[in-house]
Parts: sequence; structure tokens; C-alpha cells
Amino acid sequence: MAEIQTNGRAYESLLEKVLSMNILSSDYFKELYGLKTYHEVIDEIYNQVNHVEPWMGGNCRGPSTAYCLLYKFFTMKLTVKQMHGLLKHTDSPYIRAVGFLYLRYVADAKTLWTWYEPYIKDDEEFSPGSNGRTTTMGVYVRDLLLGLYYFDTLFPRIPVPVMRQIVSNLEKMNLPTKPSGSTGDMTRGSEDTARRPPSVKASLSVSFGQRAPHRASTRGSSPVRRPPPSGYDRNGGDEQQQRSPRRSQSRDYYSDRDSDRQREREKDKDRERDRERERDRYRERESDYGNNRRSRRDYESRSRRSDYEDDRSRHDRRSRSRSRSRSLQIEREPTPKRDYSSTNKEKSAVTVNSNLAKLKDLYGDASNQKGDEGFGTRRDSSSEEVIKLGGSSWR
Repeated sequence: MAEIQTNGRAYESLLEKVLSMNILSSDYFKELYGLKTYHEVIDEIYNQVNHVEPWMGGNCRGPSTAYCLLYKFFTMKLTVKQMHGLLKHTDSPYIRAVGFLYLRYVADAKTLWTWYEPYIKDDEEFSPGSNGRTTTMGVYVRDLLLGLYYFDTLFPRIPVPVMRQIVSNLEKMNLPTKPSGSTGDMTRGSEDTARRPPSVKASLSVSFGQRAPHRASTRGSSPVRRPPPSGYDRNGGDEQQQRSPRRSQSRDYYSDRDSDRQREREKDKDRERDRERERDRYRERESDYGNNRRSRRDYESRSRRSDYEDDRSRHDRRSRSRSRSRSLQIEREPTPKRDYSSTNKEKSAVTVNSNLAKLKDLYGDASNQKGDEGFGTRRDSSSEEVIKLGGSSWR
């Protein structure tokens, strides 16, 4: 089968990054993994899509159902035959709108006019936005060609020469060459981009765990939804008889699943609050324990400091008392001064007298004897003179 001539970009980079991340993270897109065929995705578009904006309308945040299914088509890489089946589908205009969006993102810019030209004047009415404002499919297709912004998101840029050729072709057909506003204003943050803040992309904190709402009441009362023609048989079988019960069952299934999911989210919130309270109590206990430890350390340091100061003061008092007693004793008992020179003289005189007395006792008194008899002289071999004392008493 022939594939569509693409612009060469990977499907992961076709949408803006924030929108692509939200789609891949949504629960609804993960449920689409169960859809394996092209016809199953078409049935899902028929059942669930009621506008083709990229974001959910109202107070919800997250990617729309239409863009989740469009991304599912990106992953399937549709063929030329499948694309013609989308653009000519008669069950729902939203199936056709998703096909035109697929071409605007994926197809080569040079081939866009060839794909869109047969539907430039299509008069089928539908509401592309969530505000309920209706337009024709031909006006919607022309706005896809001429506009760069699409409900607060960006389309791939069409080269200037290709855009000039598209404008020239529209002028030849006597059609407007300016966007009509059916796909939002030419700039971001317009009043037509549903009822949400202009900075919805900037404030969107990738809403994991949310899916597109499926409103059964709006699907049943939509003026642009109509049953397929009586003679229409897509697969040549008896699928006409089986479609109605299947769609009613899917509505009940999705409503029950939404209520269950809401209850699960409430339980998760309660558990998160309990965990947060437990963390607060733990932090308070840690803070009290730290304060007690600091106060205990301060008390011990103060007690040690006071003990040291007491010891120091007692030591100072003892030293002062000792120094005071010494000074008082010195004042009471003055030490007499001694004359060391006279004492030494007396000691030397006593010593000399005692020595003389000993010599007299030992050798006798020679003063009464004659000088010649009392003393004799001789010279020894060393020619030294020896004096002999004591006279005749010397032996």
C-alpha cells in the first residue's frame, strides 16, 4: 500500500513538547494501546470525540480525546487509502476533522493543496471547538491551510513559496485568503480558545493521571451527529446491527470507570495527607530532640565553667592568705644584721692561737735556751737548709 508523502519529521516531534508529553502521560492514551486496527480507532472517535481542540475544555486540564486519538494515528502511519477513507467518512464530521488534522501535521507541505482542494467548498456543518460555535468543513479546511496557530497550539510552518501558491489558488476560486477564526485567533491567548487562562500551556503542570472527559449527554444531543445512511456498509457485513448496542455499552463502561477512577483519586489524596501529617510530626520530634541535646550541652558547659571558676577562686584565696601571713611574720621578727668581717677575724685569731699552743706542747718552749744550742743547721744532698728545733731534746 502507498504511504502518504510526509514532511520527514518523526511523529514524536510533530506536536509541541508540552502537548506531546501530556498525551503520552495520560491514562486515556495508555488505554488506547488495546486498539490495534484502523477501524477500531475510527469507532473510538465516533463514540468519544465531540470537539477537535488540543486541550480539554472547561475546568479540566489535559489533552483532549481527539488529540489522543490523532496521536494514535501518528503511531500507525496511515496509508493513502486509509486517509481517503477518513476524509470521505459519513458517520461523523469529527472523523473527517481528525483526518484533516493528520494531514496538516504529517503530510509534505507541497502536497497539502492536492489533499485539501476537493473539500475547500464542503458545506457540512460541525463545531470544531468546545464553545459550540458551528462552521462548515470547507471553512475549517481553509483555516487549517492559512493559519499557523490552532486553538493555542502551533502547526508546522508552511514554506513561504508554498503559501503563496495556496493563496493564489484561493484567489482564483474567489475564496477568502485570510483565516476566518474557526480554529481560534491568529495569536495565542485569544478569547475563542475556550474558557481557560491564556497561559494554559505555561501553567499546565503535566497532569499525569487525567484523561479526557466523555460527556454522554452532549454526544446524544449533538446536532451534527447523525446515523450513517441506510445503505452504508463499511466492511460488507452485518456491522450495522451490532453498532448501537456496542456504543451504549461503551457509554456505561466509561461512566462507571470514571466514577471508580474518581474514588481512587480521593483515596490517593487522603493517603498523601496522612503521609504529610506523619512527616510533620517526625520533623517536630526531631526538632525537639535537637533542642534538648543543645540545652543539655549548654548546661554541662556552664557547670564545668562554674566549677573551674570556683577552683580558681579558692586557689587565689589560699595564695593571698599565705602571702599575707609571710608578710606579717617578717614584720614581727626582724632578722639582726651580722658583721661577717669581724667574725672571720676572731675565728682566724683563735685558730692561730690554738695552733701555736699545740706546737709548744709538742716541741717545747725554746725561748730559755741558747740560740746556738737550740738550733743547728745542715745541708742535705739537695743543698736545702734544714732547721732543727728543740736543741738537745730533739731525737
